[in-house]
Amino acid sequence: MTESPAPRLPVLLLILALLACAAPTAAELSVTRGSAGHSDASPANTVPEWIYTLRPGESFSEVASDLLAPNFPASRLLQYNKIENGATLGAGDSVRIPLAWLKRQPQPARATSVTGTVQLISGNSGRKTPLSEDALIRVGDEILSASGTATIELADGSEVRISPNSRLIFNRLTQYGKAGMVDTRLRLDRGEIHTRVKPVMEGGARFEIETPSAVAAVRGTAFALQTSAEGTRLQVTEGNVDFGAPGKTRRIPAGFGASLSTAGNDGLSIRRLPPAPALDPLPPKLTQLPATMTWQESRAPMHRVDIFESDTGRWVESRKLTGSSFDIGRLDNGSYEVHLAALDARGTAGMPRVIPVEVDLQARTASLLSPADGDTVNDDMPEFRWQLNGDNEVARVEVAEDRDFRNVIATSEWAPETAALPSRPLGPGKYYWRVVTEAGGNSVATTEPRELVVNGSLPPVRIISVNYIDSQVRVFWEKVDTATDYRLQLSEEPGFNNIIKEATLSDTTAALRLIPGRRYFVRLKALSDGPLQSRWGPGRELYLE
Repeated sequence: MTESPAPRLPVLLLILALLACAAPTAAELSVTRGSAGHSDASPANTVPEWIYTLRPGESFSEVASDLLAPNFPASRLLQYNKIENGATLGAGDSVRIPLAWLKRQPQPARATSVTGTVQLISGNSGRKTPLSEDALIRVGDEILSASGTATIELADGSEVRISPNSRLIFNRLTQYGKAGMVDTRLRLDRGEIHTRVKPVMEGGARFEIETPSAVAAVRGTAFALQTSAEGTRLQVTEGNVDFGAPGKTRRIPAGFGASLSTAGNDGLSIRRLPPAPALDPLPPKLTQLPATMTWQESRAPMHRVDIFESDTGRWVESRKLTGSSFDIGRLDNGSYEVHLAALDARGTAGMPRVIPVEVDLQARTASLLSPADGDTVNDDMPEFRWQLNGDNEVARVEVAEDRDFRNVIATSEWAPETAALPSRPLGPGKYYWRVVTEAGGNSVATTEPRELVVNGSLPPVRIISVNYIDSQVRVFWEKVDTATDYRLQLSEEPGFNNIIKEATLSDTTAALRLIPGRRYFVRLKALSDGPLQSRWGPGRELYLE
C-alpha cells in the first residue's frame, strides 16, 4: 500500500491567499442594519447602500416615493431586494436602498447670529454682501469674517461657529430626502471654527472639513479647527475626528489635539490637550454685573474665555488672559455658556470647562438731581443730572411738551453716565423731563416727570395780508408755534400812544370795522402760558376809502 504524501503548509497558505483575493471587495461605506432582517444581496453586490426600516403606518410604496429619485421606480427597488410584492411589507421590515438611488436635495444652511463685520460671497455671482441673521447659505457660498463672528446652523442641526479673520467655503450641502442622511463638505481656507456636529447616520452620511493642509472627517462630535499658512491644528472635546493629510488620517479621540504642518516633513503630531481648569463655584443666576469668575492656578501660561448665547450660539466675547480670574461684564439678560480653557505654550486651547449662566438684571429708578421741579432756566441746552441706583445700568433723559410724554421732542444717548444734554435746543416754553434706566437689555425703570420752563422771547408777529370788503377790514398774520394766543392793538397814530381797540385772539385772523376816510394802525404780539417775554410786531397802516 502506497503512503499518501503529507500536506504541504506553504501550498495551503497560498491557496487561501488566492481565495481571499478572489472574494468581493467590501463596500466603501458601512451599512446600517434595520430592526428587521434584510433580503439577501447578490453575491457580487458591493454597492454602498442604506437600510430603511418601515415605521408604523408606512407602506412600501410611500417609502419608495419619498426616498427614491424620480428615475428609480419602486418596482426596481423591489427587484433589488428580491421582493415580489411590496404590500407584504409592514412596520419593522427593512429594505436595502443603494445610496445612488436616494433623492439628493441641496439644503441651505442658515446664519443664526452675526456680530461685527462678516461678508457673504455668493457662489453663483461672486457678489459680496453683509451677512445678516437668518440669511441662507447655499452650496458654493463663502463666509468671510473680518472683525466679526457668525454662527451657522446646517440642515441637520449641526452648528459651526466662525471666529474673526476666517474664510469658510460651503462645497457641499446635500440631504438624502426623507432618509435624513447628509453629505456636508466645508473648506476652511484660513482662521478658526468651533463645530458641534450631530451624530451622522451610518451607511453614507458624511461630514468633512478640508483645509489647505489637512482634512477632518467627523461622525458626531465637538471640536475646534484652526488653519494658517503654517498648517492646521485640531482640538477634540467630544467624540472622535479622523484627521490628517488626505488619505492618511488618524482617529483623534476627545481630550487630544493634533497638528499638521504645511511643510509636509514633520508628519502628524498628536498630543493630549491641557485638562479643563478647576473653576470655583459661580452662581447659576447673576443678578448684578460685573461678576468675577475665578479658577485654581495652573501651569498654563494663559487661559481663554469664550461666551456664547445659549439660544442662538452667538459668540459674545472671546478673551485671552493671564492670571486666574475674569470679570463677566456687560451682558444682556438671557442664558449663556461660558467656556474656560487653558492654553499651552503653542497657544492651543485645551479641554474647556463649560458652565451655564443666566443673567437676570433689574433696572432701578434713578434719583433726579437737577433742574428741580418747576425750575426756570435761560439756557436752551440745559444740563440734566441724576444718580443711578442699580448695577450695570445705562440711562437717558427724555423731554416732552406734555406730562404724559406722548410727544417726546428731545432725548440723550443711552450711556452709563449721570448727566446729559438734550439732543436739540429747547425753544422758549414749558417742558417735562424724566430719566429712563435700562439693565440687561429688557428691564426698564422710569422716574416721575419734572416740570421745566425755558426762558426766552417769543418771535414778533408779522402781518401777512389785509383784505378790504365794504366797511370791514380782515387782517391775517403768521402763526407762532409756541404761542397760545395773540394780542391785537388798533391805534390812529403809528406810535400806538393812543389805543382805540385792544383784543386777545386765539386765531391768526381778525375782522375790524373801520370808519371810511380815516387812517388806522394795527399791530400784534404772541402770548404764552409761561413767563416768556414777547415783542410787538411791526405796525401796519389801514385805510378804508
